[in-house]
Amino acid sequence: MGTVTALSEPLAKVVGGTTAKVMADHLDLRTVGDLLHHYPRRYAERGELTRLAELPLDEHVTVVAEVADARTHTFNRGKGQRLEVTLTDGSGRLQLVFFGRGVHHHKRELVPGRRGMFAGKVSVFNRKLQLAHPAYELLGADTGDAPGDGAAAAREFAGRLLPLYPACKQLESWKLAKAVALVLDSLAASGWSGLIDPLPDELRRERGLIPLPEAFEKVHRPRTKADIAAAGDRLKWDEAFVLQVALARRRHTDRQLSATPRRPAADGLLTTFDSRLPFTLTEGQRTVSEEIFADLATEHPMHRLLQGEVGSGKTLVALRAMLAVADSGGQSALLAPTEVLAQQHHRSITEMMGDLAEGGLIGGAEHGTRVTLLTGSMGAAARRRALLEAATGEAGIVIGTHALIEDVVQFHDLGLVVVDEQHRFGVEQRDALRGKGKRPPHLLVMTATPIPRTVAMTVFGDLETSVLDQLPAGRAPIVSHVVPARDKPHFLARAWERVREEVAAGHQVYVVCPRIGDEDTKEPVKKPGRRAGGDDAGEGADGGKDGAGTDADRRPPLAVLEVADQLRAGPLAGLNVAALHGRMAPDAKDEVMRGFSAGEVQVLVATTVIEVGVNVPNATVMVIMDADRFGVSQLHQLRGRVGRGSAGGLCLLVSEAPEGSPARSRLDAVAGTQDGFELSRIDLEQRREGDVLGQAQSGGRSSLRMLAVIEDEEIIAAARAEATALVAADPTLEDVPALRTALDALLDADREEYLDKG
Repeated sequence: MGTVTALSEPLAKVVGGTTAKVMADHLDLRTVGDLLHHYPRRYAERGELTRLAELPLDEHVTVVAEVADARTHTFNRGKGQRLEVTLTDGSGRLQLVFFGRGVHHHKRELVPGRRGMFAGKVSVFNRKLQLAHPAYELLGADTGDAPGDGAAAAREFAGRLLPLYPACKQLESWKLAKAVALVLDSLAASGWSGLIDPLPDELRRERGLIPLPEAFEKVHRPRTKADIAAAGDRLKWDEAFVLQVALARRRHTDRQLSATPRRPAADGLLTTFDSRLPFTLTEGQRTVSEEIFADLATEHPMHRLLQGEVGSGKTLVALRAMLAVADSGGQSALLAPTEVLAQQHHRSITEMMGDLAEGGLIGGAEHGTRVTLLTGSMGAAARRRALLEAATGEAGIVIGTHALIEDVVQFHDLGLVVVDEQHRFGVEQRDALRGKGKRPPHLLVMTATPIPRTVAMTVFGDLETSVLDQLPAGRAPIVSHVVPARDKPHFLARAWERVREEVAAGHQVYVVCPRIGDEDTKEPVKKPGRRAGGDDAGEGADGGKDGAGTDADRRPPLAVLEVADQLRAGPLAGLNVAALHGRMAPDAKDEVMRGFSAGEVQVLVATTVIEVGVNVPNATVMVIMDADRFGVSQLHQLRGRVGRGSAGGLCLLVSEAPEGSPARSRLDAVAGTQDGFELSRIDLEQRREGDVLGQAQSGGRSSLRMLAVIEDEEIIAAARAEATALVAADPTLEDVPALRTALDALLDADREEYLDKG
């Protein structure tokens, strides 16, 4: 077999080519390190029986259970035989069924009282849960770990922990356990030579963590629950520390770059703008602005994440930063994810600035600058004019979509890049825009999705974070209610009456749907949780997780075009109802938004294209159809579109999810609090960390195997502090070559790119 010398050794050398191919093809395990980091999902005690009552349908499972009964039946006039075996665990029963020539062999092995591990796909036959032709491994029978004669040996056998691995049909959990044992034995025989430990010895000893070989042994072959805990503590630190060292190095590298300091003029554009504001900045806005101005004044590029509640005034803070840069003779680029949002930013910024946005024009203010819009759908003449204003420096602020990134776009002196909704852009796009500056421009990233501190530290670890958690004075609270459309249809009828009352009072209403509705009806229905409807960035439901078993799961999500027609013909007949979605022509979208902003459109039926940035203070009600098809944070962001004026906001979450279901619980949580940070914690606790941090979004394995972002926030914070100190003292990691090597091995290209994207 040969000795394993490092975690990068190909698995084929240890487990053989055939098994290695199955592992690579079905579990994406290719090296010894991949397999050792493929941790057990859970552990079963030999004396413990799995809860059969909780088995999920149509999923491949491994259960530990006891044979209660085994019977042979004949069919086809005695020519065929079928073996039915009943397993039990006290909570429920599960039937195994075998056909064909192996029946006699299985019957000899599966006798009542025998316990084993059974793996297969759960189905239902004659209203009974069933595994057809499952793979199985009996415990204590010819496996080398029979209990023996002594009572002590029997107790040891009964108490031993069985690792149950994330497995697949082609490779059961116990076969993975045997492959892991083969690797561990091979490594131990070589004295663990070539094993690279990413944690510096001193740090490991200070934190009371076990050595890496011991951690691998204890996580895969634990004798006690204390073994599992000790291994978990060590392996979580590995993940957190390597991640934080990578981010600390990026922060350190960025601080070595030189940028042009940008300071506002004493009586310049920013001072004039501030003097005209019809309101007082909140304390939070003032504090965050001071942090940003301090960063802009340095000779190194600012890297700051500005996150905050919907409606907390992030755009105003970003605008003040852009005006400070304009005062210093520089330009700012504001990158928005959609044309609707870019146009909305352009409108709101020019309205806030008034004649200050008409620099160089007749009637423009003395200290003014030009605010230019650049999108992919602009006509040739308007596009040429926008490109010229950016290249000559006439435009101090250029707002646009991905069109800003194109090679043809040039800036005279790009000093600040503001990225709205960072998670919609890749690192290549961010860097392409930053590359248009003569020197690296400062970077301000905005997000309207509140992110718990630990996630911000882990995902946006290369950015300093500012938080706006105060709403401006005069903003009325938003009241939210769940409308159970299936259980109480009269509640939905009342909701539409409430909409009519609000319109009669001179206000406007959003109705949000998960889907557009012009898709080919032959397409398979997307299940909740997939992005539904909309090729425009930001459209569609992002995270309905459950509501399992409801009618809502079996029908297509409600669609904008159909709902708009039904409302016009039914409960909202006579009102001006318009539709908005990402597949409309840009001019048509802009026309609808202008009509809604002007108050001509009374009810706007839209996809989540209105999720961020759309600002219509007169809109007071939002009705979200099939609300359980959306994620918690997205619902919170959507409802922030109402209550933006002096009148209070109302959000109605319409759902067919039954009371007591997980989907309904999520909606009740949204209705119960306006604290976006609390809601984002709830959202994260219900999702796998891979959804937050890694390739689970694109179908691969999670980038975190052991670390749980919310649960392990203390480890993440401690690892960040240790990593920052280490990189400050030794930026090139000269004194810790093992860590440098581990960084290259553990931080693959995909994962590093994901860190960049945030």
